[in-house]
Amino acid sequence: MKPKYIFVVGGVMSGVGKGIATASIGNILQSKGFRVTVMKIDPYLNVDAGTMNPTEHGEVFVLDDGLETDQDMGHYERFLNLKLSRENYMTNGMVYKTIIDRERSMGYGGRCVDVVPDVPKEIIRRIQKAQKKSKADIMLIEIGGTLGEYQGLLFLEAGRMLRLASRGDVLFVLVSYLPVPNKIGEMKTKPTQYAVRSLNAAGIQPDIIIARSEISLDKKRKEKLADHCNLREEDVISAPDIDSVYEVPVNFENDGLSRTILKKMGLRPKKKDLVKWRAMARNIRISKKPLRIGIVGKYFGTGDFVLSDAYISVIEAIKHACYSFKRKPVIDWLNSEEYQRNPAKVRELKKYAGIIVPGGFGERGVEGKIKAIEFCRKNRIPYFGLCYGMQLLVIEFARNVLGLKGANTTEINRDTKYPVIDIMPEQKKNLADKNFGATMRLGAYPATLKKNTIAFGAYKSQTISERHRHRWEVNPEYIARLEKSGLAFSGTSPNGRLMEIAELPKKSHPFHLGTQFHPEFKSSPLHPHPLFKEFIKSAINKKWKR
Repeated sequence: MKPKYIFVVGGVMSGVGKGIATASIGNILQSKGFRVTVMKIDPYLNVDAGTMNPTEHGEVFVLDDGLETDQDMGHYERFLNLKLSRENYMTNGMVYKTIIDRERSMGYGGRCVDVVPDVPKEIIRRIQKAQKKSKADIMLIEIGGTLGEYQGLLFLEAGRMLRLASRGDVLFVLVSYLPVPNKIGEMKTKPTQYAVRSLNAAGIQPDIIIARSEISLDKKRKEKLADHCNLREEDVISAPDIDSVYEVPVNFENDGLSRTILKKMGLRPKKKDLVKWRAMARNIRISKKPLRIGIVGKYFGTGDFVLSDAYISVIEAIKHACYSFKRKPVIDWLNSEEYQRNPAKVRELKKYAGIIVPGGFGERGVEGKIKAIEFCRKNRIPYFGLCYGMQLLVIEFARNVLGLKGANTTEINRDTKYPVIDIMPEQKKNLADKNFGATMRLGAYPATLKKNTIAFGAYKSQTISERHRHRWEVNPEYIARLEKSGLAFSGTSPNGRLMEIAELPKKSHPFHLGTQFHPEFKSSPLHPHPLFKEFIKSAINKKWKR
């Protein structure tokens, strides 16, 4: 069959849920027997997401091949159980850089290179390249941003041109928001009508509207949107707020979304199978017994709000593991700077079943994190350190068990007497040259596990592959002394040079483990990550013993 393309765009406001909607559409089409792939298009001029501020952008998600991307790529992988590659991600910066590099090397034969049509043509080339590589029957393309923004116009133009060249094979789905103002008490369709007009102004008529709101759309609202937006009533899909994003594919199916899409594309389902997904979603609904997990960090706030998107993959990995034990995760954000200012407050960690210190960088709040790690070690509270959280585990152990007072990472203190965490030699030139973008240890790397360890028991394999995003490593000069004092490096690089997992033996602590990699990037609701499962199992046992 000829490849089909579905563009997903957003209206009215940002954060409307395009990423979850795109992943969910892919999920239900995949369940109908079609090979599906997904692409995220971000309209900023950054070449990738690696140098962007998480306060503005949220989590940087890393692919197997090392590309630093938008967090929506994580949603796609979790919902579709796919391993995506750099071909599945595009930014304005990538597009312009490619065009300029091509022009500089006479790739255009000396002709005038213009924004239109050369930029849309490069966008289409990248879309078709990703489709061909995956051999997908249906490709979903999410265009970041909101309708009406100038920086997204060329991506819409590319979609319009592709639809013109492939009649019947391209659909546009608008994910829009319908507010219910408290003082009015009525759901309003007018903002979405204006969003549709903005899309019409770009020469595109949406085929389907996914209507996001606090509550489900009633028949009156569906009729109104259909009448004013040149659609049929069945082309308007209700998407109310729900407790779990993993219910979204089920809700879409209940409103007939896949039937509408396949009918418009002239396709018939090859099979009918959302059985496992529905069972998983039901398992989430019946998971009522709470399990309280604390995440200790320096959180990215805006006014009175905490932007948890900075750690979205960690949050989802906790949920996946909790649901596998039919437990409802209750996650609290704990500010490490408070433990730094008031060390006695660290005693509040006793009320948690488990503590996580996620990835991070910089000096702010670090001493508070180290105090939290020490408290967890001494009080046998399950502790899981991710990337920076593993490095701080090693620093705490070096200071308080090995007796190396002032031990530190050279990221914070270049002149520390005991640099138990140091930068990789090959990274020193990058830092000196201020070459920060895409120069860390990035992407999937293999590791070898030692038998009779917590890590080996979780993975049940001696060889694993996990994703990295860091520059600093455990200093080889201190490994023998750390191990002699009781810290086990249960996972290393195949050549034994790099320490991938540090843990305390189970006889001395139920779960005190850190990973140099980011296991959260490879967790999904149908396949919870083994280390997160082992951590949650220990947290459940700890709570039961209390």
